[in-house]
Amino acid sequence: MDMYSEADYSQNVRFIGDLKPDFERAALVSIEPSGFYIRQPPKPHELETEITDDSQLFQTIHMGAAVVDQDQWILVVDGMVDRPFTTTLSQLKAMPKVTMTAFHECYGSPLAAPIHALWRIGNVEWTGVRLSHLLELARPREAGIYVWSQGLESGSFGGVSADRFEKDLTIEKALQPEVLLAYAINGQPLDKNRGGPVRLVVPGWFGTNSTKWLCRITIQDHRATGPYTTKFYNEIDPTDPSGTVTRPVWAVEPNSMIVRPNPEQVLRRGTIEIWGRAWGCDEICSVDISIDGGLTWLPKHVSHLNPRVSFEWQLFKAEVELEAGVYNITCRAQDTKGIQQPLAGRRNHVHSVSVTII
Repeated sequence: MDMYSEADYSQNVRFIGDLKPDFERAALVSIEPSGFYIRQPPKPHELETEITDDSQLFQTIHMGAAVVDQDQWILVVDGMVDRPFTTTLSQLKAMPKVTMTAFHECYGSPLAAPIHALWRIGNVEWTGVRLSHLLELARPREAGIYVWSQGLESGSFGGVSADRFEKDLTIEKALQPEVLLAYAINGQPLDKNRGGPVRLVVPGWFGTNSTKWLCRITIQDHRATGPYTTKFYNEIDPTDPSGTVTRPVWAVEPNSMIVRPNPEQVLRRGTIEIWGRAWGCDEICSVDISIDGGLTWLPKHVSHLNPRVSFEWQLFKAEVELEAGVYNITCRAQDTKGIQQPLAGRRNHVHSVSVTII
């Protein structure tokens, strides 16, 4: 456990037996404001910095923002474990902290078909405690294959009411070192609208899985039963020929965007620099560049791609000699599993910008 003994962790939790149902929800003061809220991110060409400032990062709130009494905040870890326990915010922060840089992407509305590219994306530094440490302390039983996470908010979304926001992860993903119980973003405490005081962060998976206003982690032998796993955030598997098999909205498929040149920019003929970002659950291994909207692709050696260190987005660059004319510059990412961005009709289809060369 990273040179930190189980005894050390045990000092920061309280092992429990039977608890009054939902006692951890006493930390909820109010829902303010209530109802759905979204703050769109800037356009791709405005996301110039490697680390995205919180003011430029999208926000999605389904049922309203939870106002939480941090002094009363309790996290419960229970379910199919040998040693259920609780921990307070101060106890959690006393555990070894981890800072991880990771892209953070919104899947988009679960009420709409996933056919429109959004580029609702940012790249941030999360600080918190590894979920795997807490699970190791709780000792999940072999039958526990899903890790549920519950938030403190309640209300209605899409005509469906829920008394809490509830999601799930596979136990395999939950035990990965990148999955955090985060209490800071870019070095600052999480505020109310960002899901503070503590939220789950699941790098490589869509933001909907990173439960805000976290209050309970529960290990179970089946998927979570709330509307955000049953009614919402399931999609038709694009690899299914019949078009009938669904899958959870979990792992992020390969995606990319052009930051420079700007859309509709006018440039002088000669060497044109193209650069942008690529990301996905699995590392991106190549980014192809087209100057004719994807009809043809330039040789792979034209573009350079930074390798991935953790789960951050990856910078790609290319220099192309262009004569006078109008060009539709397009980028297409491919990951280490060989999965490539589609050209159209999907939420992660390729990004293009039109430029004029004089």
